[in-house]
Amino acid sequence: MSVELDSVDRRILAELQKDARLPNKDLAERVGVAPSTALERVRSLRRRGVIGAFRAEVDPATLGRPLQALLALRVRPHTSQLVDPLRAFVLGLPETIALFHVAGPQDFLVHVAVADADRLHRLLLEKFLVRPEIVHVETTLIYRTETQPIQRPTG
Repeated sequence: MSVELDSVDRRILAELQKDARLPNKDLAERVGVAPSTALERVRSLRRRGVIGAFRAEVDPATLGRPLQALLALRVRPHTSQLVDPLRAFVLGLPETIALFHVAGPQDFLVHVAVADADRLHRLLLEKFLVRPEIVHVETTLIYRTETQPIQRPTG
């Protein structure tokens, strides 16, 4: 479902993605609108679901979890009776950053952050490989993560 955005909405989104804590007065100044207009536009973007939430971005390394990896899981049988509890289990692990249900040779990608290689090994052995529905795991270490901080609407 696509939402119509004008140039003011796009500029507001760009500024908030750079700094979600930007005071409304400063946002209005950067976008070139009145503070009341900026406030109403942000409220409208939230109502329409364009802005879902404002979050703090935390570096896992500062929490003692500098080693990140992607775990590619294959699950059998791939049924909702197994998938739903597995999703809940994975999202309940403190090491989990993100879970992706994907198409292709693997069923899930799990982004995890741990203290070191030994902890990653124990996570795999003690949490994932003991689950009977997980029939295969591939581990990919992440050297560096780079994200596109500003999501621009297409078209």
